[in-house]
Amino acid sequence: MNLDKLTTERRNPHTMNLDGMSVTEMLTQMNLEDRKVPEAIESALSEISKVVEAAIESFNQGGRLIYMGAGTSGRLGVLDAAECVPTFGVSPDMVIGLIAGGEKAMTVAVEGAEDSKELGKTDLVNLGLTDKDTVVGIAASGRTPYVIGALEYATEIGATTATIACNFDSAISKYSMYPIEVDCGPEVLTGSTRLKAGTAQKLILNMISTTSMVGIGKAYQNLMVDVQPTNEKLEERSKRIIMQATECDYEQASITFEAADKKVKLAIVMILTSSTKEEATIKLEQANGFIHQTL
Repeated sequence: MNLDKLTTERRNPHTMNLDGMSVTEMLTQMNLEDRKVPEAIESALSEISKVVEAAIESFNQGGRLIYMGAGTSGRLGVLDAAECVPTFGVSPDMVIGLIAGGEKAMTVAVEGAEDSKELGKTDLVNLGLTDKDTVVGIAASGRTPYVIGALEYATEIGATTATIACNFDSAISKYSMYPIEVDCGPEVLTGSTRLKAGTAQKLILNMISTTSMVGIGKAYQNLMVDVQPTNEKLEERSKRIIMQATECDYEQASITFEAADKKVKLAIVMILTSSTKEEATIKLEQANGFIHQTL
């Protein structure tokens, strides 16, 4: 696909005089353009739901959710994967973000990395990809060779494949079982896909990771009950979550939190089922981690 055919590369008719606008005018126009992002995503919700279901299936089989991309797309995948660890208490090996060029590429562009199909394959080989995994290729343009190489290899292995592109009829969609395509229109700054395209990708990744984690029991009601209390703020949030889930007071939440080895989910089950730590642990194991199934 030629660049001139990509929506993400077209000039935005509303910002042709961008460098002549006042700061307020620029911000107003950016805000107007940003409003188009959730509307574009709405039309792709059915496709996004299929990816979520695939991720849940992978998790239930002991597989992983793997994001792959270059540049901004890769960085967003790494960010979403990293956030799953403290938010949902999962291993860093459960949701993985790979970026063309490796960790260095998070802050400095690695020349030529995104143009290598072989590098995409190699990164998955090094991860020990299996048919239980779900691989999500992310590319605003929808044509990144690094992503295509990874998807080709994932298909060979029998892994589930999905893609997120910000152009319709994208090249990467042809290598995907579950393609997601959203068109947010031309960027305010021509070709700067860290703007609307990046926002769209971030929102979609939020949807995929959050809903798939809820789907495997990482939430009770709308509370993140597997949060990792790694600092004072998160310890206080943990106690607040226990109070909200059980309607107990701060003192009981604090005492039970400590008794549960600072595991929020376990403390909640202890209170709601009037159980000891050992009894609550068994209840949770039998319920596959779903609090509502222990009640």
